[in-house]
Amino acid sequence: MAVLTPLPDLAAYRRRAARHLPRMVMDYVEGAAGEERGLDRNRAAFARTLFVPRRLTDVSRREAGVTLWGRDYPLPLAIAPMGLTGVLRPEGDLMLARAAGQAGIPFCLSTASTSSIEEVARAGDGEKWFQLYVLHRDQARLFVRRALAAGYTTLILTVDVPVNGRRLRDRRSGFKVPFRLTPRIALDAALHPAWTMAQLRHGLPQLASFASAEAADASTQSALLNRQMDAGFDWAALAELRALWPHRLVLKGLTSAAELARAEAAGCDAVILSNHGARQLEDVAAPFDTLRSVQGRTALPLLLDSGIRSGEDVVKALAAGARMCLLGRAALYGLGARGEAGVREVIAMIAAEIDTTLALLGCPKARDLGPEHIQSDAPPATDRPDGLSMQPQRIRA
Repeated sequence: MAVLTPLPDLAAYRRRAARHLPRMVMDYVEGAAGEERGLDRNRAAFARTLFVPRRLTDVSRREAGVTLWGRDYPLPLAIAPMGLTGVLRPEGDLMLARAAGQAGIPFCLSTASTSSIEEVARAGDGEKWFQLYVLHRDQARLFVRRALAAGYTTLILTVDVPVNGRRLRDRRSGFKVPFRLTPRIALDAALHPAWTMAQLRHGLPQLASFASAEAADASTQSALLNRQMDAGFDWAALAELRALWPHRLVLKGLTSAAELARAEAAGCDAVILSNHGARQLEDVAAPFDTLRSVQGRTALPLLLDSGIRSGEDVVKALAAGARMCLLGRAALYGLGARGEAGVREVIAMIAAEIDTTLALLGCPKARDLGPEHIQSDAPPATDRPDGLSMQPQRIRA
């Protein structure tokens, strides 16, 4: 079997994924809410933050490892919970979980997964976290019990999806699961025969955790796909969930210091600062900006997702106070490009970038990163002397 040479950068994995995947699937991966200003804001928050290197420092040996909840991890990374990964590659959740386990980092399984809670638990011996959407309280309790029985160590409650965001790309493409065949979608599939044949051989993806005898409910699956969540789920309901789950409980999607205080009072074990990859509400702060604004204002460990595309981004996040970063679209580019091997390669690439950045920054240990290692750039000028715009261009990869 031929050994593939890793691609040179994340943009190359993105291009390879775009060639393999139908347009509607790639749009699902890359799309965001509204006019997608949030995508630009997430990336720009990292771009306008500069490093402050420390010279004449011994960096002959570097350590990228971090500690969270008393456990040491070799990398400050986890794979974010992402739904419907089976539309990229059959058994996409299993591929992501195995790649994460091989790298020694956690894998977060989405409620909207295309492999079941139990299938992913059996996929390998890596650490697995379960992300919960609350559609109905009884079903949420069922999923929590299943995750507990299957050995998941951490429960992530996503709180920024009371309703679905205005995702225009999906509306235009007609993206739905199960796929609704239209002439345009049929043509798109025909132009991507390798993807189509793989889906047909494996069977079109479904929400696997809903397929058990207890959870088989077509109306509930439809509600999840349309993000018809329990919009009445509040802090009192969170207290009930905290009482039900005996292990670590993490809230994903908070954006303010006041909410961090409430999460700490409610007995949560960490918070993931996230705007859902800009897929929900378009005009909210970039999580990296929020992280910098709340630094030192909570005792809770802060994790970060949304906008992370490189090891440099990860180092900036750690310097701003994050304990760990979650990879979303970056991991999906690897999955779409080369399946499980692509995910492994993307993780290894970002790990190498972290190592290089630590060396060039003069900080040999990721654990020692702090606010003294970064600074904000000056606000960008609006115009150049020659009249050309200086506004930042959209950064996609």
